[in-house]
Amino acid sequence: MKGKNLLVLYVLIAGFMSYATPGQSADEKIVLVPVAEKIYMIPGKGGNIGVFIGEDGTFLIDDQFAPLTEKIVEGIKSVGGSHPKFMINTHYHGDHTGGNEKLGKGGTLIFSHDNVRDRLINGSFIKAFNMKQAGLSREGLPVVTFSEDISFHLNGDSVRATHVPHAHTDGDSFIYFKMANVIHAGDFFFNGFYPFIDVNHGGSLKGMIKAVGMVLSLADDKTKIIPGHGPLSDKKQLADYHQMLKTAYERLRKLKAEGKTAQEAAAAKPLADLEAAWDDGIFKSDRWIELIYSGV
Repeated sequence: MKGKNLLVLYVLIAGFMSYATPGQSADEKIVLVPVAEKIYMIPGKGGNIGVFIGEDGTFLIDDQFAPLTEKIVEGIKSVGGSHPKFMINTHYHGDHTGGNEKLGKGGTLIFSHDNVRDRLINGSFIKAFNMKQAGLSREGLPVVTFSEDISFHLNGDSVRATHVPHAHTDGDSFIYFKMANVIHAGDFFFNGFYPFIDVNHGGSLKGMIKAVGMVLSLADDKTKIIPGHGPLSDKKQLADYHQMLKTAYERLRKLKAEGKTAQEAAAAKPLADLEAAWDDGIFKSDRWIELIYSGV
């Protein structure tokens, strides 16, 4: 297993385990990776966090797990930021929203797509990981929601969140920093390995392809791209990932049209030539096909 993806695999598995037993995340070390002026990425046991600091206040993208919140805030302050004034959830999964309640109680104003708030109110169950997420208290819920997109004008930049329906879930958004030329792709982008697609909550492979295509249309060769999981990236790596998704979709769609079940499709090994590059993460090809097949 490649060193980079071995680390990613550990991060994902540990993250989902920490979600189920939150106290295990308390010893996680917080590292802020510089992305652009005033913009940082915080990798960790949950989804990658985006941090934007400046005189108008700290703007946060996702927040990992509750036991890490104090350390995350300490890390932000160490680079000149403050307790987050604003925070947007790219989607509802607990490795991206686990800190909502603590941040909300501390005064952070939370934003999300409409569907994210609904899921955070009602709770959910993610069958692929046998993981139950309880509904959040009022303090952890988004105060401002949007249906398509929303713009923020702060810290000298224009920041736009754009929703793409039925991709990773039915409520995901990516975040574009226009002046800084930075994109937080959320869980549309798992850098270096097959992505989790939550088909039971509105996700689909076709939607993922559309979402990644939209991100690529905004990027150039100098764009820094923060993935939902994995190391900081660029347009070339995202384009390779996009091609993998399209190849998988065409092959799986053909098998589905032939009447193959998910198990039969996996047994046909349609992604054998992609495995060396892409199954080094949380899912091997067979398991990934079985999980996403209904959303092809």
